[in-house]
Amino acid sequence: MSSNMSKKFNRTLVTAALPYANGPVHIGHLAGCYLPADIYVRYLRSSGHDVKFICGSDEHGVPITIKAKKEGITPQQVVDKYHKIMGDAFQEFGISFDVYSRTSSKTHHQTAADFFKVMHQKNAFTEQVTEQYYDEEAKQFLADRYIVGTCPKCGNENAYGDQCEKCGSSLNPTDLINPKSTLSGSKPVLKQTKNWFLPLDKLQPKIKAYLEQHTDWKPNVYGQCKSWLESGDGLQPRAMTRDLDWGVPVPVEGGDGKVLYVWFDAPIGYISATKELLPDTWQNYWQKEDSRLIHFIGKDNIVFHCIIFPAMLMEHGDFVLADNVPANEFLNLEGDKISTSRNWAVWLHEYLIDFKNQQDVLRYTLCSNAPESKDNDFTWKDFQLKNNSELVAIFGNFVNRTLVLTHKFYDGVVPNAETYTKEDLLVLEELAYAPDKISKAIEQFKFREAVNEWMNVARIGNKYLADTEPWKLVKSDENRVKTIMNIALQISNNLAILAEPFLPFTSKKLFELLNKHPQNWPLSKQTNNVAAGHKINKDELLFAKVEDADVQKQLDKLEQSKQLNLANNTSIKEIKPETTFDDFSKMDIRTATILEAERVPKTEKLLKLKVDTGVDVRTIVSGIAQFYDPEKIIGQKVCMLANLAPRKIKGIESKGMILMAENKSGELCFVSPSNINFNDGSEVK
Repeated sequence: MSSNMSKKFNRTLVTAALPYANGPVHIGHLAGCYLPADIYVRYLRSSGHDVKFICGSDEHGVPITIKAKKEGITPQQVVDKYHKIMGDAFQEFGISFDVYSRTSSKTHHQTAADFFKVMHQKNAFTEQVTEQYYDEEAKQFLADRYIVGTCPKCGNENAYGDQCEKCGSSLNPTDLINPKSTLSGSKPVLKQTKNWFLPLDKLQPKIKAYLEQHTDWKPNVYGQCKSWLESGDGLQPRAMTRDLDWGVPVPVEGGDGKVLYVWFDAPIGYISATKELLPDTWQNYWQKEDSRLIHFIGKDNIVFHCIIFPAMLMEHGDFVLADNVPANEFLNLEGDKISTSRNWAVWLHEYLIDFKNQQDVLRYTLCSNAPESKDNDFTWKDFQLKNNSELVAIFGNFVNRTLVLTHKFYDGVVPNAETYTKEDLLVLEELAYAPDKISKAIEQFKFREAVNEWMNVARIGNKYLADTEPWKLVKSDENRVKTIMNIALQISNNLAILAEPFLPFTSKKLFELLNKHPQNWPLSKQTNNVAAGHKINKDELLFAKVEDADVQKQLDKLEQSKQLNLANNTSIKEIKPETTFDDFSKMDIRTATILEAERVPKTEKLLKLKVDTGVDVRTIVSGIAQFYDPEKIIGQKVCMLANLAPRKIKGIESKGMILMAENKSGELCFVSPSNINFNDGSEVK
């Protein structure tokens, strides 16, 4: 267990990974670190803790300069644009940063430069002349992300010079097979240059000792760090400067034309942002032993936050190290990896337009399906289900019935609880235990479990009303109904308190309906938070149903992206694994002629074809309708798989498969015999 588990902390600094300012925020970013961090911070605030929530735009990464070149603008124009888009979207979504700063600020440049100089004065770096890739056409050294090539570990042909995003391996540019420059597309050459390196190999014992104090970290985090330390030759020196002109200039002699490596520069952004927020007291959160530091990140940032940044802080000597680094895995979208380049994403700023005032629906869906221990999948159908079957049908239904009945029976005035039955006491006991269950889960960074425990409180309320049926009982036992409705209102009030970290907008709205000021977490353990005689406001629905049309609109967006990617895809797919001649000989491929063709009703992609195989005339259903008009392919010579087992498609028995090939525009084309001497039924061998 961690040596800090029993340690008393008087304040907490929470950081969320600095997003690159080269594009908007998507749901993968939210699920990875920003939403978990926000839930954790809101919980601590509501519990009365001294906590500060730090973030900002990372504006010095190579992706920024690549984006600028593509758009024909300056890097500063790129970061200005996306810093605003991201900051506005975070704020509207309810991510409650105490400060959202940026690494292009003067404060950050000075902080990062000073940090480097202290380490330099302490001889923490080694100066090395190395051979680095140089683009002779572009006439500049290439930073890691300006080089792509084949990953030597997994074979991914689009690995970057610092990392393979497919297998997660950290790389050096010279590790890549068949490297090429992203600037010119040409093969770079090696050229000598001097840079400052952090000797991670010599620091490995220190880093190992630090990590061994935190064996309680999430298994995916601790396991990845351990594998880094134990694999191959262990840690290797890493350059902390780069030959670039965009970033924080190297502030020591010999640093002309060089900037700080983005992964040296970026985490210092947490410090500079804290300085901006608290110019006079920032040291309390970074340099006092009773301050707890927690980094929320995605799994692709584990090595930088658990090995490189702690090594930097150790060598500097004046800062606390992270007590925990709760990293999530990746969130996929509709069964496919989220990709900004393919526009396969749900962009936060677009969601906020399409689903006006429904921030909490997305917050709930992402939290209840968070990729905490493995990659998870976001689907629009699940989003609809979470809203309609849980937020509307369980939580919203309970609150609405409670408020409606209170107005119907008592003109909105809270009734007094007369006497409690055993059933009432059991419900109140569960209500009192719920906050501890939720607190424990949040403090262990198990946010899926925490939000489920919160929803269980609403389930308890729903079942209580369903079992007691006050709408029937009111005619025969008015005093009993008063107690029932009082308890239902206590549950509603506590739901509002407990919802705040997860659903802050809904929590606020529910307090307004109850005609109460928001209350903090400690009160959630009490079961008498709504006084008899208090008048509540008129009831309103907390959530609206998500309709099929809303979901289809989002699916259509993704389909458009898919089709555009197909049209732009000029790459040839890799050859599949080897097979045997015996397997091939089982396939009976024949030439045939299309005799008739018509669209399959109520489908967009299917054609019903009647083909002459030379042996028989049969029906084949083929998914080529978006590429061919039925009347234009009658008489078309084709190749077909004739002995494929029949199957029913849309109620039509299809006996065979037409062979097609994809052209460079992503269109399907017939694999067609061109020799006029072929007869229908000829075998393809």
